[in-house]
Amino acid sequence: MLGTSGFYKGSSVLITGTAGTAKTTFVASFANQLCKDGKKCIFFAFEESEKQLLRNMKQVGIDLEPHITKGLLKIIASRPSLNGLEMHLLQIHKHVKNFEPDAIVIDPISNLITVGRFTEVQGMLTRLIDFLKVKGITAVFNALTTPKGNSLELTEEGISSLVDTWILVRDVEGLGERNRGIFIIKSRGMDHSNQVREFMITKHGIELLDIHVGPTGILTGSARLAYKMQEKDKAIEKQSREEKMSRELNRQKTMLESKIANMWLEFESIEEDLKKIS
Repeated sequence: MLGTSGFYKGSSVLITGTAGTAKTTFVASFANQLCKDGKKCIFFAFEESEKQLLRNMKQVGIDLEPHITKGLLKIIASRPSLNGLEMHLLQIHKHVKNFEPDAIVIDPISNLITVGRFTEVQGMLTRLIDFLKVKGITAVFNALTTPKGNSLELTEEGISSLVDTWILVRDVEGLGERNRGIFIIKSRGMDHSNQVREFMITKHGIELLDIHVGPTGILTGSARLAYKMQEKDKAIEKQSREEKMSRELNRQKTMLESKIANMWLEFESIEEDLKKIS
């Protein structure tokens, strides 16, 4: 969805969405792949302890523990309320200086609103983003939004204007079920998809599903499965018709070849009679 190369090194990426839309899974997946590529990452967790994060991600096929053992991943888990904004910023600077990561993850930045006013949080994040850009460190944040989508003014009116790439994960409801969709709101300086894509959380991580468009628009969940079954039935029916027509064509061809053979026999018989008469 971000083209063949993804986003630029040293850019800032924001993932927003309501509760349960797999924001943490996305940022953990990013950290996991980064470490698999031999690069270093610091994961600042403001909601879960390190053990909880490792356990929960392992359930969806994202095993972060080997990266910690290899010294490629560092998880800093704490509650935002333990320190003020300036202390959080100081701690991040300290860990970045000591660990020298290629990227950092903050999960989620919306929790910082509990320890400072909106303008203070915005100022702190602005300084953090500038600091990381100067060092060429990629930053991936996520933030919780309300069902109405305004996230305590933090994302849509706050740092959304500061980040390079803004990704929205959201609920897609239909036919009495709740599915998940992903959409790229903006991505500076790079091509990106304008489609809402459905994704699933499996035992092997995040799976981005193919797009299926029906009469009412993009299909998700049961509607997508029903559509795929209908398409499969149509394909089977088409194949059956083609096979039937092929059999009929072969039958007609056999009959025609038989008629031609009989006509040749009659011709040869008449030709032989004529030779005898002459």
